[in-house]
Amino acid sequence: MGSFGGDSLTQNLNTNFQEGDMVWVGAASALVWIMIPGIGFFYAGLSRKKHAISLIFSSLAVCGVGFFQWFFWGYSLVFSHEAGRFLGKLDNFSMMKVLAAPSSAAPAVPDVLFMLFQGMFACTTAALVVGGAHERARLGPMMVFIFIWMTIVYCPIAEWTWNPEGWLAWLGALDFAGGGPVHMSSGAGALAYALVCGKRKDPAAKIIPVYKPGSVLLCVLGTCFLWFGWFGFNGGSTGNASIRSWYAFSNTNIAASVGAMTWLFVDYIRKRKWSTIALCSGAVAGLVGITPCAGMVPLYCAVAVGAITAVACNFAIGLKFLLRIDDGLDVFALHGVGGATGSICTALFTADYITHLDGSTIAQGWMNHHYVQLAYQLAAIGATIGWSFVVTFLILLIMKYTPYMSLRTTHEEEMMGDQAQLAEYEMFAEEDLLQAIGTYNGEDPYPDAYVHQKKEAEEEDSTRMENDMHGMQETPSPV
Repeated sequence: MGSFGGDSLTQNLNTNFQEGDMVWVGAASALVWIMIPGIGFFYAGLSRKKHAISLIFSSLAVCGVGFFQWFFWGYSLVFSHEAGRFLGKLDNFSMMKVLAAPSSAAPAVPDVLFMLFQGMFACTTAALVVGGAHERARLGPMMVFIFIWMTIVYCPIAEWTWNPEGWLAWLGALDFAGGGPVHMSSGAGALAYALVCGKRKDPAAKIIPVYKPGSVLLCVLGTCFLWFGWFGFNGGSTGNASIRSWYAFSNTNIAASVGAMTWLFVDYIRKRKWSTIALCSGAVAGLVGITPCAGMVPLYCAVAVGAITAVACNFAIGLKFLLRIDDGLDVFALHGVGGATGSICTALFTADYITHLDGSTIAQGWMNHHYVQLAYQLAAIGATIGWSFVVTFLILLIMKYTPYMSLRTTHEEEMMGDQAQLAEYEMFAEEDLLQAIGTYNGEDPYPDAYVHQKKEAEEEDSTRMENDMHGMQETPSPV
Protein backbone atom coordinates (compact mmCIF):
# COMPACT_ATOMS: atom_id res chain seq x y z
CA MET A 1 0.00 0.00 0.00
CA GLY A 2 3.01 2.30 0.29
CA SER A 3 3.99 4.61 3.07
CA PHE A 4 0.74 6.59 2.77
CA GLY A 5 -1.47 3.50 2.78
CA GLY A 6 -2.50 3.92 -0.85
CA ASP A 7 -3.58 6.53 -3.39
CA SER A 8 -6.71 8.34 -2.22
CA LEU A 9 -7.39 9.57 -5.78
CA THR A 10 -7.71 6.09 -7.25
CA GLN A 11 -9.10 4.01 -4.38
CA ASN A 12 -11.27 4.34 -1.30
CA LEU A 13 -8.79 4.03 1.54
CA ASN A 14 -11.61 3.77 4.09
CA THR A 15 -12.26 0.19 3.02
CA ASN A 16 -9.00 -0.87 4.70
CA PHE A 17 -10.48 -0.18 8.15
CA GLN A 18 -13.63 -0.89 10.13
CA GLU A 19 -15.73 2.23 10.68
CA GLY A 20 -16.53 1.18 14.25
CA ASP A 21 -12.85 1.01 15.17
CA MET A 22 -12.16 4.47 13.79
CA VAL A 23 -15.23 6.03 15.43
CA TRP A 24 -14.35 4.60 18.85
CA VAL A 25 -10.67 5.60 18.79
CA GLY A 26 -11.64 9.07 17.56
CA ALA A 27 -14.17 9.48 20.38
CA ALA A 28 -11.60 8.18 22.87
CA SER A 29 -9.15 10.86 21.67
CA ALA A 30 -11.69 13.56 22.53
CA LEU A 31 -12.26 11.98 25.95
CA VAL A 32 -8.54 11.98 26.70
CA TRP A 33 -8.30 15.67 25.83
CA ILE A 34 -10.81 16.42 28.61
CA MET A 35 -8.27 15.08 31.09
CA ILE A 36 -5.83 17.93 30.36
CA PRO A 37 -7.97 20.76 31.80
CA GLY A 38 -9.06 18.23 34.43
CA ILE A 39 -5.46 18.06 35.63
CA GLY A 40 -5.35 21.86 35.74
CA PHE A 41 -8.52 22.09 37.83
CA PHE A 42 -7.37 19.29 40.15
CA TYR A 43 -4.00 20.94 40.72
CA ALA A 44 -5.58 24.40 41.11
CA GLY A 45 -7.89 23.08 43.80
CA LEU A 46 -5.02 21.54 45.75
CA SER A 47 -2.89 24.69 45.60
CA ARG A 48 -3.31 27.98 47.41
CA LYS A 49 -5.84 30.33 45.83
CA LYS A 50 -3.28 32.90 44.78
CA HIS A 51 -1.54 30.32 42.56
CA ALA A 52 -4.63 28.62 41.11
CA ILE A 53 -4.84 30.37 37.74
CA SER A 54 -1.18 29.66 36.91
CA LEU A 55 -1.82 25.93 37.30
CA ILE A 56 -4.83 26.06 34.99
CA PHE A 57 -2.73 28.12 32.57
CA SER A 58 0.07 25.56 32.74
CA SER A 59 -2.17 22.64 31.81
CA LEU A 60 -3.45 24.39 28.69
CA ALA A 61 -0.08 25.88 27.75
CA VAL A 62 1.69 22.53 27.84
CA CYS A 63 -1.15 21.12 25.74
CA GLY A 64 -0.29 23.65 23.04
CA VAL A 65 3.46 23.13 23.30
CA GLY A 66 3.09 19.37 23.68
CA PHE A 67 0.91 18.76 20.66
CA PHE A 68 3.15 20.93 18.49
CA GLN A 69 6.10 18.81 19.61
CA TRP A 70 4.06 15.69 18.82
CA PHE A 71 3.27 17.05 15.35
CA PHE A 72 6.82 18.26 14.75
CA TRP A 73 8.69 15.05 15.52
CA GLY A 74 7.29 13.38 18.63
CA TYR A 75 5.01 10.93 16.82
CA SER A 76 7.80 9.95 14.45
CA LEU A 77 10.27 9.38 17.29
CA VAL A 78 7.82 7.00 18.98
CA PHE A 79 5.76 5.26 16.30
CA SER A 80 7.73 5.40 13.04
CA HIS A 81 7.40 2.12 11.16
CA GLU A 82 11.15 1.51 11.01
CA ALA A 83 12.05 2.38 14.58
CA GLY A 84 15.04 1.04 16.46
CA ARG A 85 15.16 -0.51 19.91
CA PHE A 86 15.75 2.83 21.66
CA LEU A 87 14.11 5.50 19.50
CA GLY A 88 12.19 5.90 16.28
CA LYS A 89 13.37 7.59 13.11
CA LEU A 90 12.23 10.88 11.56
CA ASP A 91 10.37 9.20 8.69
CA ASN A 92 7.18 10.97 9.82
CA PHE A 93 8.80 14.32 10.63
CA SER A 94 6.11 17.03 10.63
CA MET A 95 3.53 14.36 9.83
CA MET A 96 5.09 13.41 6.51
CA LYS A 97 3.65 10.13 5.17
CA VAL A 98 1.00 10.13 7.90
CA LEU A 99 -2.26 9.29 6.18
CA ALA A 100 -3.98 5.94 5.78
CA ALA A 101 -1.28 3.36 6.43
CA PRO A 102 -2.11 1.11 9.41
CA SER A 103 -0.40 2.37 12.55
CA SER A 104 2.65 0.45 13.70
CA ALA A 105 1.18 -0.11 17.18
CA ALA A 106 -2.56 -0.24 16.36
CA PRO A 107 -3.05 -1.64 12.85
CA ALA A 108 -6.85 -1.50 13.10
CA VAL A 109 -6.75 2.29 12.67
CA PRO A 110 -4.85 4.57 10.27
CA ASP A 111 -1.73 6.49 11.22
CA VAL A 112 -3.48 9.86 11.14
CA LEU A 113 -6.02 8.77 13.77
CA PHE A 114 -3.53 6.98 16.00
CA MET A 115 -1.31 10.07 15.87
CA LEU A 116 -4.20 12.12 17.29
CA PHE A 117 -5.00 9.59 20.01
CA GLN A 118 -1.42 9.22 21.20
CA GLY A 119 -0.85 12.97 20.98
CA MET A 120 -3.44 13.40 23.72
CA PHE A 121 -1.46 10.95 25.88
CA ALA A 122 1.71 12.97 25.37
CA CYS A 123 -0.01 16.23 26.34
CA THR A 124 -1.58 14.62 29.41
CA THR A 125 1.85 13.46 30.56
CA ALA A 126 3.28 16.94 30.08
CA ALA A 127 0.44 18.46 32.11
CA LEU A 128 1.26 16.09 34.97
CA VAL A 129 5.00 16.69 35.13
CA VAL A 130 4.77 20.48 35.56
CA GLY A 131 2.95 19.92 38.86
CA GLY A 132 6.31 19.22 40.49
CA ALA A 133 7.19 22.93 40.57
CA HIS A 134 3.80 24.39 41.40
CA GLU A 135 3.61 27.81 43.05
CA ARG A 136 7.21 28.65 42.13
CA ALA A 137 7.85 27.84 38.44
CA ARG A 138 8.47 30.55 35.86
CA LEU A 139 6.00 29.92 33.08
CA GLY A 140 8.18 30.84 30.08
CA PRO A 141 11.06 28.46 30.88
CA MET A 142 8.47 25.84 31.84
CA MET A 143 7.13 25.77 28.27
CA VAL A 144 10.66 25.46 26.87
CA PHE A 145 11.33 22.65 29.33
CA ILE A 146 8.22 20.74 28.22
CA PHE A 147 9.31 20.69 24.56
CA ILE A 148 12.74 19.38 25.54
CA TRP A 149 11.37 16.94 28.12
CA MET A 150 8.91 15.36 25.72
CA THR A 151 11.67 14.90 23.15
CA ILE A 152 14.38 13.44 25.40
CA VAL A 153 12.36 11.77 28.15
CA TYR A 154 8.80 10.94 27.08
CA CYS A 155 9.46 9.88 23.48
CA PRO A 156 12.18 7.30 24.26
CA ILE A 157 10.16 5.72 27.09
CA ALA A 158 7.00 5.58 24.97
CA GLU A 159 8.97 4.03 22.10
CA TRP A 160 10.52 1.37 24.34
CA THR A 161 7.10 0.44 25.66
CA TRP A 162 4.57 0.78 22.84
CA ASN A 163 6.40 0.52 19.55
CA PRO A 164 6.63 -3.19 18.64
CA GLU A 165 10.35 -2.62 17.97
CA GLY A 166 11.06 -1.01 21.37
CA TRP A 167 13.37 -2.88 23.72
CA LEU A 168 10.85 -3.19 26.58
CA ALA A 169 8.25 -4.51 24.15
CA TRP A 170 10.78 -7.05 22.87
CA LEU A 171 11.71 -8.01 26.41
CA GLY A 172 8.08 -8.81 27.14
CA ALA A 173 7.11 -6.01 29.56
CA LEU A 174 3.38 -5.25 29.51
CA ASP A 175 1.81 -1.80 29.65
CA PHE A 176 -1.71 -1.47 28.35
CA ALA A 177 -2.33 2.29 28.52
CA GLY A 178 0.62 4.11 30.06
CA GLY A 179 1.63 3.08 33.56
CA GLY A 180 5.24 3.69 32.51
CA PRO A 181 5.31 6.29 29.71
CA VAL A 182 2.58 8.45 31.27
CA HIS A 183 2.54 7.95 35.03
CA MET A 184 5.95 6.73 36.14
CA SER A 185 7.75 9.10 33.78
CA SER A 186 5.68 12.12 34.86
CA GLY A 187 5.98 11.21 38.54
CA ALA A 188 9.76 10.85 38.42
CA GLY A 189 10.06 13.96 36.24
CA ALA A 190 7.96 15.99 38.66
CA LEU A 191 10.14 14.84 41.55
CA ALA A 192 13.25 16.04 39.70
CA TYR A 193 11.53 19.34 38.87
CA ALA A 194 10.69 19.88 42.55
CA LEU A 195 14.24 18.99 43.58
CA VAL A 196 15.96 21.40 41.19
CA CYS A 197 13.54 24.26 41.88
CA GLY A 198 13.89 23.86 45.63
CA LYS A 199 11.35 24.26 48.39
CA ARG A 200 8.69 26.94 48.53
CA LYS A 201 9.53 29.83 50.84
CA ASP A 202 7.85 29.45 54.22
CA PRO A 203 9.83 30.36 57.36
CA ALA A 204 7.29 28.54 59.52
CA ALA A 205 7.83 25.19 57.79
CA LYS A 206 10.37 22.95 59.51
CA ILE A 207 10.78 20.50 56.61
CA ILE A 208 8.34 21.12 53.74
CA PRO A 209 5.49 23.65 53.54
CA VAL A 210 2.03 22.09 53.85
CA TYR A 211 -1.04 24.14 53.01
CA LYS A 212 -4.74 23.39 52.96
CA PRO A 213 -6.35 22.96 49.50
CA GLY A 214 -7.51 26.30 48.15
CA SER A 215 -10.73 24.99 46.59
CA VAL A 216 -12.38 21.64 47.25
CA LEU A 217 -14.85 22.40 44.45
CA LEU A 218 -12.04 22.73 41.89
CA CYS A 219 -10.61 19.41 43.10
CA VAL A 220 -13.98 17.74 42.61
CA LEU A 221 -14.41 19.31 39.16
CA GLY A 222 -10.94 18.18 38.12
CA THR A 223 -11.59 14.66 39.42
CA CYS A 224 -14.83 14.46 37.44
CA PHE A 225 -13.04 15.52 34.25
CA LEU A 226 -10.26 13.01 34.89
CA TRP A 227 -12.57 10.11 35.74
CA PHE A 228 -14.72 10.76 32.66
CA GLY A 229 -11.77 11.22 30.32
CA TRP A 230 -10.04 8.10 31.64
CA PHE A 231 -12.70 5.94 30.00
CA GLY A 232 -11.23 7.00 26.66
CA PHE A 233 -7.69 6.84 27.99
CA ASN A 234 -7.96 3.15 28.86
CA GLY A 235 -10.88 2.05 26.71
CA GLY A 236 -9.34 3.44 23.53
CA SER A 237 -5.93 1.88 24.12
CA THR A 238 -6.98 -1.36 22.45
CA GLY A 239 -6.91 0.59 19.19
CA ASN A 240 -10.18 -1.04 18.16
CA ALA A 241 -13.82 -1.42 19.19
CA SER A 242 -13.60 -4.93 20.62
CA ILE A 243 -14.92 -6.60 23.76
CA ARG A 244 -11.50 -5.95 25.26
CA SER A 245 -12.19 -2.20 24.99
CA TRP A 246 -15.30 -2.53 27.11
CA TYR A 247 -13.46 -4.74 29.57
CA ALA A 248 -10.90 -1.97 29.97
CA PHE A 249 -13.73 0.55 30.28
CA SER A 250 -15.35 -1.47 33.08
CA ASN A 251 -12.09 -2.15 34.91
CA THR A 252 -11.38 1.58 34.88
CA ASN A 253 -14.60 2.42 36.71
CA ILE A 254 -14.23 -0.42 39.21
CA ALA A 255 -10.66 0.51 40.15
CA ALA A 256 -11.52 4.20 40.50
CA SER A 257 -14.52 3.45 42.71
CA VAL A 258 -12.63 1.06 44.97
CA GLY A 259 -9.62 3.37 45.12
CA ALA A 260 -11.80 6.29 46.20
CA MET A 261 -13.45 4.33 49.00
CA THR A 262 -10.19 2.76 50.17
CA TRP A 263 -8.42 6.11 50.49
CA LEU A 264 -11.50 7.57 52.19
CA PHE A 265 -11.53 4.89 54.90
CA VAL A 266 -7.76 4.99 55.40
CA ASP A 267 -7.97 8.72 56.08
CA TYR A 268 -11.05 8.26 58.25
CA ILE A 269 -9.18 5.78 60.45
CA ARG A 270 -6.43 8.36 60.91
CA LYS A 271 -8.51 11.51 61.39
CA ARG A 272 -12.00 10.29 62.33
CA LYS A 273 -13.51 12.61 59.73
CA TRP A 274 -14.73 12.10 56.17
CA SER A 275 -12.82 13.93 53.46
CA THR A 276 -13.84 14.98 49.95
CA ILE A 277 -10.17 15.40 49.02
CA ALA A 278 -9.57 11.80 50.13
CA LEU A 279 -12.31 10.61 47.76
CA CYS A 280 -10.78 12.55 44.88
CA SER A 281 -7.22 11.41 45.61
CA GLY A 282 -8.29 7.79 45.95
CA ALA A 283 -10.19 7.86 42.68
CA VAL A 284 -7.15 9.23 40.85
CA ALA A 285 -4.91 6.62 42.51
CA GLY A 286 -7.24 3.83 41.40
CA LEU A 287 -7.30 5.20 37.86
CA VAL A 288 -3.51 5.38 37.75
CA GLY A 289 -3.13 1.85 39.10
CA ILE A 290 -5.48 0.25 36.60
CA THR A 291 -3.96 2.06 33.60
CA PRO A 292 -1.19 -0.47 32.77
CA CYS A 293 -3.52 -3.46 33.14
CA ALA A 294 -7.05 -2.25 32.31
CA GLY A 295 -7.36 -4.47 29.25
CA MET A 296 -5.48 -7.41 30.73
CA VAL A 297 -7.02 -8.39 34.06
CA PRO A 298 -10.40 -9.91 35.06
CA LEU A 299 -13.00 -7.57 36.51
CA TYR A 300 -12.65 -8.90 40.05
CA CYS A 301 -8.92 -8.19 39.95
CA ALA A 302 -9.66 -4.50 39.31
CA VAL A 303 -11.00 -4.40 42.88
CA ALA A 304 -7.61 -5.52 44.19
CA VAL A 305 -5.73 -3.13 41.89
CA GLY A 306 -7.79 -0.14 43.04
CA ALA A 307 -7.43 -0.97 46.74
CA ILE A 308 -3.70 -1.82 46.62
CA THR A 309 -2.82 1.28 44.62
CA ALA A 310 -4.84 3.59 46.87
CA VAL A 311 -3.08 2.30 49.99
CA ALA A 312 0.36 2.47 48.34
CA CYS A 313 -0.16 6.05 47.11
CA ASN A 314 -1.65 7.17 50.42
CA PHE A 315 1.40 6.07 52.37
CA ALA A 316 3.79 7.23 49.62
CA ILE A 317 2.80 10.84 50.31
CA GLY A 318 5.12 10.67 53.31
CA LEU A 319 8.12 10.11 51.01
CA LYS A 320 8.43 13.83 50.29
CA PHE A 321 9.10 14.48 53.97
CA LEU A 322 11.64 11.66 54.10
CA LEU A 323 13.38 12.88 50.94
CA ARG A 324 12.86 16.56 51.89
CA ILE A 325 11.65 17.34 48.36
CA ASP A 326 8.76 19.79 48.07
CA ASP A 327 6.45 17.84 45.75
CA GLY A 328 3.46 19.75 47.07
CA LEU A 329 0.91 18.22 44.68
CA ASP A 330 2.18 14.68 45.38
CA VAL A 331 2.71 13.94 41.70
CA PHE A 332 5.33 11.30 42.47
CA ALA A 333 3.20 9.64 45.15
CA LEU A 334 0.08 9.46 42.97
CA HIS A 335 1.59 8.85 39.55
CA GLY A 336 5.10 7.53 40.11
CA VAL A 337 4.24 5.10 42.91
CA GLY A 338 0.76 4.50 41.51
CA GLY A 339 2.10 3.62 38.07
CA ALA A 340 4.74 1.29 39.54
CA THR A 341 2.14 -0.43 41.72
CA GLY A 342 -0.12 -0.90 38.73
CA SER A 343 2.76 -2.34 36.72
CA ILE A 344 3.43 -4.95 39.41
CA CYS A 345 -0.29 -5.77 39.52
CA THR A 346 -0.10 -6.29 35.76
CA ALA A 347 2.34 -9.15 36.31
CA LEU A 348 0.21 -10.64 39.07
CA PHE A 349 -3.25 -10.47 37.51
CA THR A 350 -2.88 -10.55 33.70
CA ALA A 351 -4.91 -13.39 32.17
CA ASP A 352 -4.54 -14.57 28.58
CA TYR A 353 -8.28 -15.06 28.07
CA ILE A 354 -8.79 -11.33 28.75
CA THR A 355 -6.03 -10.06 26.48
CA HIS A 356 -7.29 -12.27 23.64
CA LEU A 357 -10.71 -10.60 23.70
CA ASP A 358 -9.48 -8.36 20.88
CA GLY A 359 -8.99 -11.47 18.76
CA SER A 360 -5.22 -11.18 18.37
CA THR A 361 -3.27 -10.35 21.56
CA ILE A 362 -2.05 -13.03 23.94
CA ALA A 363 -0.25 -11.93 27.12
CA GLN A 364 0.24 -13.87 30.33
CA GLY A 365 0.97 -13.21 33.99
CA TRP A 366 1.02 -15.13 37.24
CA MET A 367 -2.57 -16.25 36.70
CA ASN A 368 -1.19 -18.32 33.81
CA HIS A 369 1.87 -19.41 35.84
CA HIS A 370 4.06 -17.04 33.81
CA TYR A 371 6.11 -15.99 36.82
CA VAL A 372 8.98 -14.38 34.90
CA GLN A 373 6.57 -11.59 33.95
CA LEU A 374 7.23 -9.89 37.29
CA ALA A 375 10.92 -9.59 36.41
CA TYR A 376 10.00 -7.95 33.10
CA GLN A 377 7.75 -5.47 34.89
CA LEU A 378 10.41 -4.63 37.47
CA ALA A 379 12.90 -4.00 34.66
CA ALA A 380 10.42 -1.62 33.03
CA ILE A 381 9.83 0.19 36.34
CA GLY A 382 13.54 0.66 36.99
CA ALA A 383 14.33 1.79 33.45
CA THR A 384 11.39 4.20 33.24
CA ILE A 385 11.78 5.89 36.62
CA GLY A 386 15.57 5.93 36.39
CA TRP A 387 15.67 7.44 32.89
CA SER A 388 12.98 10.02 33.63
CA PHE A 389 14.45 11.22 36.92
CA VAL A 390 18.10 11.39 35.83
CA VAL A 391 17.51 12.95 32.41
CA THR A 392 14.91 15.41 33.73
CA PHE A 393 17.32 16.46 36.48
CA LEU A 394 20.08 17.08 33.92
CA ILE A 395 17.79 19.06 31.59
CA LEU A 396 16.66 21.29 34.43
CA LEU A 397 20.17 21.73 35.81
CA ILE A 398 21.39 22.96 32.42
CA MET A 399 18.41 25.28 32.05
CA LYS A 400 18.92 26.64 35.57
CA TYR A 401 22.31 28.06 34.59
CA THR A 402 21.30 29.17 31.09
CA PRO A 403 20.68 32.92 30.64
CA TYR A 404 16.96 33.86 30.61
CA MET A 405 15.99 30.30 31.55
CA SER A 406 15.82 30.66 35.34
CA LEU A 407 13.37 28.01 36.52
CA ARG A 408 11.79 29.55 39.60
CA THR A 409 10.29 32.87 40.54
CA THR A 410 11.81 35.30 43.00
CA HIS A 411 10.65 35.31 46.62
CA GLU A 412 8.51 38.41 46.00
CA GLU A 413 6.90 36.86 42.90
CA GLU A 414 6.19 33.66 44.78
CA MET A 415 4.46 35.62 47.53
CA MET A 416 2.42 37.59 44.99
CA GLY A 417 1.21 34.47 43.20
CA ASP A 418 -0.60 34.66 39.87
CA GLN A 419 -0.30 38.46 39.54
CA ALA A 420 3.46 38.19 39.18
CA GLN A 421 3.23 36.40 35.81
CA LEU A 422 -0.37 36.47 34.57
CA ALA A 423 -2.46 39.37 33.33
CA GLU A 424 -5.82 37.97 34.41
CA TYR A 425 -7.69 39.33 37.43
CA GLU A 426 -6.29 37.73 40.54
CA MET A 427 -8.32 35.18 42.52
CA PHE A 428 -8.00 37.05 45.80
CA ALA A 429 -8.65 40.50 47.24
CA GLU A 430 -6.25 43.45 47.04
CA GLU A 431 -5.72 43.33 50.81
CA ASP A 432 -4.62 39.69 50.56
CA LEU A 433 -2.08 40.59 47.88
CA LEU A 434 -0.55 43.34 49.99
CA GLN A 435 -0.46 41.09 53.03
CA ALA A 436 1.29 38.42 50.96
CA ILE A 437 4.11 40.78 49.97
CA GLY A 438 4.34 42.27 53.46
CA THR A 439 3.12 45.84 52.78
CA TYR A 440 -0.37 45.72 54.27
CA ASN A 441 -0.66 47.45 57.65
CA GLY A 442 -4.35 46.90 58.27
CA GLU A 443 -5.41 50.28 56.88
CA ASP A 444 -7.39 50.92 53.73
CA PRO A 445 -4.80 50.63 50.90
CA TYR A 446 -7.13 52.10 48.28
CA PRO A 447 -9.03 55.04 49.92
CA ASP A 448 -11.25 55.79 46.95
CA ALA A 449 -15.01 56.24 46.92
CA TYR A 450 -15.67 52.75 45.58
CA VAL A 451 -13.82 50.99 48.37
CA HIS A 452 -15.47 53.17 51.03
CA GLN A 453 -18.88 52.44 49.54
CA LYS A 454 -18.03 48.75 49.61
CA LYS A 455 -17.10 48.97 53.30
CA GLU A 456 -20.27 50.89 54.14
CA ALA A 457 -22.35 48.25 52.37
CA GLU A 458 -20.58 45.51 54.33
CA GLU A 459 -21.25 47.36 57.61
CA GLU A 460 -24.94 47.73 56.70
CA ASP A 461 -25.16 44.02 55.94
CA SER A 462 -23.53 43.21 59.28
CA THR A 463 -25.96 45.49 61.17
CA ARG A 464 -28.92 43.98 59.35
CA MET A 465 -27.80 40.46 60.25
CA GLU A 466 -27.41 41.43 63.93
CA ASN A 467 -30.92 42.92 63.98
CA ASP A 468 -32.33 39.80 62.34
CA MET A 469 -30.65 37.58 64.91
CA HIS A 470 -31.95 39.78 67.75
CA GLY A 471 -35.48 39.58 66.33
CA MET A 472 -35.26 35.78 66.08
CA GLN A 473 -34.26 35.54 69.74
CA GLU A 474 -37.29 37.63 70.83
CA THR A 475 -39.80 35.72 68.69
CA PRO A 476 -41.68 33.18 70.87
CA SER A 477 -41.58 29.54 69.83
CA PRO A 478 -44.84 28.21 68.31
CA VAL A 479 -46.86 26.00 70.62
